[in-house]
Amino acid sequence: MKLNLSTDMALRIAMLTAPASTRTTVDELAERLDLPRSHVAKVVQRLQRIGVLFTVRGRSGGVAFAEGAERITVGRVVRAFEGEGEVVSCEETGCALRADCRLRVQLRRAQAAFLAVLDEVPLAELADGPAAALLPTPLPGPAVARTPAAT
Repeated sequence: MKLNLSTDMALRIAMLTAPASTRTTVDELAERLDLPRSHVAKVVQRLQRIGVLFTVRGRSGGVAFAEGAERITVGRVVRAFEGEGEVVSCEETGCALRADCRLRVQLRRAQAAFLAVLDEVPLAELADGPAAALLPTPLPGPAVARTPAAT
């Protein structure tokens, strides 16, 4: 299953903000990830809504990983950005094989298995262990007092 660009961005933003002890800005995230600022801003807003990030407005504001967000799973983030739709849209294409199609059932099983694996991976795991050494140095910004994740 291929993830859309927003989902990919969301996971990379989580990986960057999880280990940071300071807030960062949307501009800094966009620069670090070499992504358009407008797209990063939209993804940050959605991550804030699902409790991964908290944001502080104003001059000394910024974005940081929310308290408790380390327990949110990759599967939850993927569902929030990808939706619950199927891998293929048989109704939209008007496929003549729809009535007797065995492929659709198998694709549903594969998608469920894919998401089940991601449901076992907490966001903390993405920024922990050997991979942490590959992540860039912490982002600059004011020290973070983590706030509880939204439920």
